[in-house]
Amino acid sequence: MLALEPPSDLLRQFCHGDLDAFEELFRQHQREVYGWIVRIVRDPGAAEDLTIETFWRIHRAHARFDPARGFGPWARRIATYAALDHLRTAPTETELPDDLASPPLPDPGVSEELRRKTARAFRRLPPKLQVAATLALIEEQPYKEIAEALGISMGAVKLRVFRALRLLRKELKRQGLEP
Repeated sequence: MLALEPPSDLLRQFCHGDLDAFEELFRQHQREVYGWIVRIVRDPGAAEDLTIETFWRIHRAHARFDPARGFGPWARRIATYAALDHLRTAPTETELPDDLASPPLPDPGVSEELRRKTARAFRRLPPKLQVAATLALIEEQPYKEIAEALGISMGAVKLRVFRALRLLRKELKRQGLEP
């Protein structure tokens, strides 16, 4: 078992409500939290708003933070829940932005129609399955990191990804595509 590092003064100060400590943690972790959220929601504009929402939630929950644990995983978990809340309330038929990072050379055998139908099927997944599948299949994040962010076991992450794949296949078949 790994020993945890002793909590830093910054984390202790944050835990006790020090605003300067919170601002420093914001500066240190803002980019990481934004990157995590944009991976989930796939919308840079929404991710910016959700990053602010995440840090607002972090600030309000400062007294529940355990300074003996890492701030990054705790912040990712709060960010994940903010993103899930967003996905639950976001319309399921919004178009994905065209400026999202994509592979440098897309497969010429994959038609635009196939991409559109796949994206539509993906957006129709229940939010919990969509988040797990996005992080595991698209962003290729380790199951352990996904489990920590979602507050579930690695087995539960695998199950959610499996269920998401099963629903995606079913939806694509319904749209006339054989996955």
